[in-house]
Amino acid sequence: MQTTDPTRVFIVDDSASVRARLVRMLDPLDGVKLVGEAGTAREAIEAIDCLVPHSVLLDLNLPDASGVEVMRTLRPRWPAMVFVVLTNHPEPQYRRACERAGAAYFFDKSNEFHRVPEVVRRIASTRQ
Repeated sequence: MQTTDPTRVFIVDDSASVRARLVRMLDPLDGVKLVGEAGTAREAIEAIDCLVPHSVLLDLNLPDASGVEVMRTLRPRWPAMVFVVLTNHPEPQYRRACERAGAAYFFDKSNEFHRVPEVVRRIASTRQ
């Protein structure tokens, strides 16, 4: 049986309580390692460039820039990175903008937050 290193996940959300909730959801998952978190786009870009996670859970609205801008900055440098956008703005225009910027998944925090562990497991399984 071939083993692989854990799937490294980075969390970006301006809400500490949302970040804590995501940590509680993902920490128990086998094959997944949370490598960091950030509350601003600037912090996120700097940390992600250093840590190079496999996947980023990314809020669309951040205090200093949008999640779209984060993806536009990082996607050219890390094309294999999987972005999962979590937002309170599920409108089609935001979904399209995120998809164009490189989001593999786009979830409404109000109705689809529970899907995050399933998607992270899927991302981890495709790496094996």
